[in-house]
Amino acid sequence: MKRRINKVAVIGSGIMGSGIACHFANIGVKVLLLDIVPRELTDKEKARGLSLEDAVVRNRLVNDSLTQALKSKPSPIYHPDFASRIETGNLEDDIARVAEADWIIEVVVERLDIKKKVFENLDTHRKKGTLITSNTSGIPIRFMSEGRSEDFRAHFCGTHFFNPARYLKLFEIIPGPDTKAEVLEFLNNYGEQFLGKTSVVAKDTPAFIGNRIGIFSIMSLFHTVKEMGMTVEEVDKLTGPVIGRPKSATFRTVDVVGLDTLVHVAEGIHKNCPDDERHDLFALPGYIRTMADNKWYGSKSGQGFYKKVKKDDGSSEILTLDLDSMEYRQRKSAKFDTLEETKAIDMVIDRFPVLIAGRDKAGEFYRNSFGALFAYVSHRIPEITDALYKIDDAMKAGFGWEHGPFQIWDAIGLEKGIELAKAAGQPVASWVEELQAGGKDSFYEVRDGATYFYDLPDREFKKVPGQDAYIILDNIRESKAVFKNKDVVVQDLGDGILNVEFRSKMNTIGAEVLAGLNKAVDLAEADFDGLVVGNQAANFSVGANIGMIFMLAVEQEYDELAMSIKYFQDTMMRMRYSSIPVVAAPHGMCLGGGCELNLHADMVVAAAETYIGLVEFGVGVIPGGGGSKEMTLRASDTFRKNDVELNVLREYFLTIGMAKVSTSAYEAFDTGILQKDKDVIVVNKDRQIATAKAYARLIADRGYTRPIERTDVKVLGKQALGMFLVGTDSMQAGNYISEHDKKIANKLAWVMAGGDLSEASYVSEQYLLDLEREAFLSLCTERKTLERIQHMLKKGKPLRN
Repeated sequence: MKRRINKVAVIGSGIMGSGIACHFANIGVKVLLLDIVPRELTDKEKARGLSLEDAVVRNRLVNDSLTQALKSKPSPIYHPDFASRIETGNLEDDIARVAEADWIIEVVVERLDIKKKVFENLDTHRKKGTLITSNTSGIPIRFMSEGRSEDFRAHFCGTHFFNPARYLKLFEIIPGPDTKAEVLEFLNNYGEQFLGKTSVVAKDTPAFIGNRIGIFSIMSLFHTVKEMGMTVEEVDKLTGPVIGRPKSATFRTVDVVGLDTLVHVAEGIHKNCPDDERHDLFALPGYIRTMADNKWYGSKSGQGFYKKVKKDDGSSEILTLDLDSMEYRQRKSAKFDTLEETKAIDMVIDRFPVLIAGRDKAGEFYRNSFGALFAYVSHRIPEITDALYKIDDAMKAGFGWEHGPFQIWDAIGLEKGIELAKAAGQPVASWVEELQAGGKDSFYEVRDGATYFYDLPDREFKKVPGQDAYIILDNIRESKAVFKNKDVVVQDLGDGILNVEFRSKMNTIGAEVLAGLNKAVDLAEADFDGLVVGNQAANFSVGANIGMIFMLAVEQEYDELAMSIKYFQDTMMRMRYSSIPVVAAPHGMCLGGGCELNLHADMVVAAAETYIGLVEFGVGVIPGGGGSKEMTLRASDTFRKNDVELNVLREYFLTIGMAKVSTSAYEAFDTGILQKDKDVIVVNKDRQIATAKAYARLIADRGYTRPIERTDVKVLGKQALGMFLVGTDSMQAGNYISEHDKKIANKLAWVMAGGDLSEASYVSEQYLLDLEREAFLSLCTERKTLERIQHMLKKGKPLRN
């Protein structure tokens, strides 16, 4: 009988428990969230005359925890409405209700004795066959199920979510001694398909896979810092985006996560892994021990490696901890010649050979760090896993690394990696040298668009499991390319569907991207059945090439600027009015022009983590690539469902005027950017291109006819224009907006009202595009607009943000 998950019970409502509950609510599952009953009344409860028997008191802990989680930033929930899918209760009054659940997840304090008591209670009330798992981050799974029923043990294992559960993709599954194979297979597939996770089945070893490698990497760095006499700023400069790691790099990340958390895991590994060849490295360096003793845990305690203080003038300043004096000081800049050499290298994976070749302190740091890392991961196979790709998956999904250790090793070269390890005094495992002796020079191979990894037990390359549900553009970019220019690659996805992939910096949309989009439509119309616009970079697109706009405006090349804007508009209309279906696949940041492209697709298959919006007001212009026109058209279409037309138009106006950006794809339905009657959302971004391809194929198979250009867009003329102008006057008079902001808003009002028509009228899309282009160009001549653009270019901020 096929297993379905309609309801889960989460036991423990702390930060992790509430986060897990919210993520199940995100995907449409009912949740029962339970916690203990308070033993004492608060002062407020006493003042209200409540007793320990009142339901509001008995559920206080769980309700307070969930409320706090829902208020946290970034939000654990895709949409505020989804919180209604979570019911709360306590472990005394509501424990019998776990029988309603298809999956019970324990997320209580990390103490084996407490967990075992909870499991004893749950074993009494769960229904037979119910999945039951623990979110432990390190307690051996084999100890937890001791003494439980046979059915409990067969359906029990570890399921380790990483915090925050919504945003970190790693989902470690750790089998117990009696776990059924079918349970592991189900959880592995469910994590990928429904929860949007990277599922990794790990062995029951201390800290499992992610934390074992991740904590080693951090502890290794803690020791290296002192040995090389490096500063906090230098390390964070070297271990951030330049190597494909989060902006918070190392020390800022530890401050955010909490040094106490890291110390707890490191001490657990040190205690429970006596045979680890790097056992001594997990002992805390002196300065870390001092910080722990002083409770300098980071953000939660107000100070860690960084400390935010108030200056005499009331402004804030961030100080840095000097690791020698253990005193806080002003921040120092960190510059390295080696990093300068990588500035022209856009692809992170291509930087590693340059970084390890550096002749300065940065080069020495990278050689030491990567050498130690390569040796360590080689020795963890087969201890923590038999498959090396699982280590890479765990580090990418759990720690935000763009590339895993073995992928980085491949980029540097197998032989060079072995040399680095030996130079660091840490020789690699014998199986790596055997691999080299056998004539192999990498851990991965790509064959026919699929990734293969070296499998140690069988001493041969095997296909990474689960790829059939994905399309990996890195693997087909060259072999399946049908067109390419500097900023675009058009690939044949098979089954009559093309994909156009942006390759520009931050996927900005300039002349080459527009040419590629037009060429892709040409190719699709001639020989294919549909087109997907998608990529697998960090962000779909941060918008149009603002540098080009600035240059043309400054040089007063207004005719050329007008032609460029019209070319953008015409390309968006080509997306809308082609003879093949166009499916857009946004993810991450999708701003300005990137958003406008999605507005003109036949369908949008959005990743749940899509932050999309028309943010041009921040630059000092209005959406000029069809965005202002399209929001006017969508307002017009809504008029038919709503009698208060001015109010409807005002909401669409505010979406642009307030530069609203959704915090998830689901919120984009509220702003009118996505449409519930045609657009869909996928939780697992890895499946997005394959899903978009399937929808393009489905639309084509249903019989796709080129749409007819719209000439029935209702605009309200002077009635709407007057409302908007009165509103902007009031906003300026109240000092809510500047004079320039008012000018931008009035230009948008002119477009969305359809000009100063004397009465409501029906106009064409082209009529609105002409108004939009004229308004955009007029704003480009404004000094304030050019100053804003110049400021953003200097700051290196994303276009139109």
